Amino acid sequence: MRNFFCISCCLLLGTAALFGQSSFVRGEELFVNDKPGEALAFLEAAVAENPANIRASLYLGIVYQQLNMLDEAIVVYRHVLPRAGKDTALIAYNLGNAYYTRGIISSAEEFYTKALDADPVHAPSYLNRANVRLKQGALRDAISDYELYLSLAPLSPKRPRIEQLLASIRAEFAAAERRRIMEEARAAEEAGRKQRLLEDVAASLQSAAEETRGLSTGSEDIQGYESEFELE
Repeated sequence: MRNFFCISCCLLLGTAALFGQSSFVRGEELFVNDKPGEALAFLEAAVAENPANIRASLYLGIVYQQLNMLDEAIVVYRHVLPRAGKDTALIAYNLGNAYYTRGIISSAEEFYTKALDADPVHAPSYLNRANVRLKQGALRDAISDYELYLSLAPLSPKRPRIEQLLASIRAEFAAAERRRIMEEARAAEEAGRKQRLLEDVAASLQSAAEETRGLSTGSEDIQGYESEFELE
């Protein structure tokens, strides 16, 4: 009886393991063949049966994104990220994408940065972080990330568009610098004009003060004059 129980347990465990493997294999097959709707149930089962299967979680998160189930994707990615190991950059990158699509730009930048911390040559993270920084108006940081992306992916089909964008940003920087210089020149000219005006006013006041002092002295002399004549 005991042997029968042990054999039954082994059969059940073996069947469960086989089913789990089958869930992942079938889900992966459907995922690779771009059938997210069909892959979903198999990948959910694979993750439930074996939470240590990082690839299953990654595929499930991507499927959620493809089906516009962004909150579910974020939950899956955040759950698996601390133990993603060699897949940390890929998980963080996809988490950044989910946040970006969700419209939470600051979190998107945070996780693209985490992806680059894990893999400093992960070109797609530089590109997407550059896009985020451009959207935030951090143009110098965006330029740096675009340049790093192009250095890591020199044959990217996006290169002409990025180079055109960089040229536009640099042209705007140059125009802004010219405006700054012109504004400084105008401000200096206006300051000089005001200074000259103040100096002219000060000079005229000084002349008036000297004339006033001359009249005042004469008046005092007249008031102190002692006449030799006596009135009768």
